[in-house]
Amino acid sequence: MPGGSSSGAAASVAYELAACGIGSDTGGSVRIPSAWNDLVGLKTTSGRVPTQGVVPLCARFDTVGPLSRSVEDCALMLGALEGKTARELVPPAPETLRIGVLQTVVLDELRDAPRAALENAVARLQAAGTKVEAFEAPEVAEALPMSGILFTAEAYGTWGKEIEAAPEKMFAPILERFRSGKDFKAADYVATWQRLDALRSSWALRVAGYDAVILPTAPILPPDADRLMVDEDYYIAENLLALRNTRVGNLLGLCAMTLPTGVPSCGLMLFGKPFREEALLNIAKTFEDALS
Repeated sequence: MPGGSSSGAAASVAYELAACGIGSDTGGSVRIPSAWNDLVGLKTTSGRVPTQGVVPLCARFDTVGPLSRSVEDCALMLGALEGKTARELVPPAPETLRIGVLQTVVLDELRDAPRAALENAVARLQAAGTKVEAFEAPEVAEALPMSGILFTAEAYGTWGKEIEAAPEKMFAPILERFRSGKDFKAADYVATWQRLDALRSSWALRVAGYDAVILPTAPILPPDADRLMVDEDYYIAENLLALRNTRVGNLLGLCAMTLPTGVPSCGLMLFGKPFREEALLNIAKTFEDALS
């Protein structure tokens, strides 16, 4: 599915992991299961970890990253994925950090539990001496609708022949979403990518002064899996909300992590700079200590 899965049943997969698992994250398939099961998940920058052997969804967005029980485990698994010795974590002192709290779109329709988790996390970081500032980013509002063409056009271009050979085998709402990608013009796809590249540059300038950006991993708790199968409106609404915040990081080409907050199934997401996973892991370790 473009953007990943939103069912509570899918989230439970991560709970069964003894230590670490590996996921492919196009819109949240690492971070959402991690957040909803109080785990740590790392979304790597697209192009950082090889994806050979991964069944593609949207090759220009697909990434591979670990789901684990700690930031240290994520760091070790990143090293293993790259065939390298993992760098030792060197967490910065919390009082040396300047953190931005993204406001644009990602707090819309935020449910009570994720809101409480975010507010509590911010309060604990501030108590530890971290400078925390709210900020707006219009790039986010403009970029999010672009997934409609970029995700679906690439997904259908990759799988259209297989889908149309046996469309009855695909879950109907997902079939409809894949098929929506066949109607976009190549010129529209190219123009959208060009505009997204410009938005990525604008975002980089906007957040250059922050060590990381934080936001709720998801604005909702795991939805009712049974209701998803029988209530179309509920399925559409919960699916879009579940994957909205994680999709921001994919569209902007960032590395990202989700950490447990102490509020069940409510993760705190950290955005880092592209290909700066080591720096993000170090900051995440500081946050992990502050939030534990």
